[in-house]
Amino acid sequence: MGKLRLAVCALGMATAAACGGRAAQSPAPAAPPAPPPPPPLVVAPADSNPFAGARFYVNPDYTAEVRSAAKNAPAEAARLRKLGAFSTAVWLDSIAKAGTASRYLDEAAALQASGDKSPVVIVFALYDLPNRDCAAASSAGELSVEHDGERRYQTEYVDRIAAQFQSHPAVRIAVIVEPDSLANVATNLDQPKCAASQAAYVHSTAYVLRTLTMPNVSLYLDAAHAGWLGWAHNRDMIERAYASVFTAAGGQGRVRGFVTNVSNYNTLDGGEGAKLEPSDPAPDELTYVHKLDETLAREGIHAGGFIIDTSRNGRPTPRSKWGSWCNVRGAGLGERPRAEPAPRLDAYYWVKPPGESDGTSDAAAPRYDAACGGPDSTPNAPQAGTFFPAYLTQLVALANPPL
Repeated sequence: MGKLRLAVCALGMATAAACGGRAAQSPAPAAPPAPPPPPPLVVAPADSNPFAGARFYVNPDYTAEVRSAAKNAPAEAARLRKLGAFSTAVWLDSIAKAGTASRYLDEAAALQASGDKSPVVIVFALYDLPNRDCAAASSAGELSVEHDGERRYQTEYVDRIAAQFQSHPAVRIAVIVEPDSLANVATNLDQPKCAASQAAYVHSTAYVLRTLTMPNVSLYLDAAHAGWLGWAHNRDMIERAYASVFTAAGGQGRVRGFVTNVSNYNTLDGGEGAKLEPSDPAPDELTYVHKLDETLAREGIHAGGFIIDTSRNGRPTPRSKWGSWCNVRGAGLGERPRAEPAPRLDAYYWVKPPGESDGTSDAAAPRYDAACGGPDSTPNAPQAGTFFPAYLTQLVALANPPL
């Protein structure tokens, strides 16, 4: 779940192995076939931040995992129990999980009807594209382009989610749309699986935008992070990928904004990346958001707001390279989820539930990725998306600000 390929793509300076693709040589995304006429555009107001003035929904499943971990870590038990009170995204990373959205929405609606009746915002991460995770192995998904994946994604996954959203019109819903997807279209098309996935990524993302356009739903496209798309050329390439999606979706007005640093470790400020990759003009995540916003605006794409995932970026990590992404040693919890922390930011938010693994460190296991067995990664890690108590304990112990 939520793994991002940290491609350190200094234009013309990095190898394919370092970047997960030669960004300087990546062709622009091909224009997709003319889409069917989109439905009428009915969206949340462009100036509406769904997090502002809202209570944040807390996933009880995550709270239960944290409390279970606390029983086995007495030294950190008090702080772990406190952690369980924070909001995290609900990941819908399979067709089976797509059918569970109503349970969480029912709970959010009940919370909204109680107490002071202030609005409640719930965050879902959609993560089941056909040929998901095309540049790596640890989070490969259930659907493939070659086996009717696009149709199944639309009818069995997106349509199912849409029906549940439609039945809860009073709940504010923020949607993180397919982490680790369009960035691969921007930089990794020299890899055969990514090249074969390009059209499906564009068509499927556009289908999400068309289908989930609802007054109470705010959609955020994934925008990778500073260590992947920080360079001007890569920001230009992601802008082209977005343009292709918006053409297929019927306009950029369906999107509230963009989300960065999902499942990643880049600090908000302080220029940590300047030491890891001096050629990157965006050495931290706030600088990246600013530069990305400028790039998109120059091309006529205006973001309503940005979300930054702060679930694991509380302090600089001892990574040997910015391309290290899997259960990185020395990471700590970052800023707590909150609305409007700075201009142009809708929220700091924990998109990646702290303590969930990025991928197994067992070289003999299915879906093993060599990046998860490297010296920058934590040993004895389980499969991606599986709870990893030892890693959670580290995140809590190194939290900045402290719990």
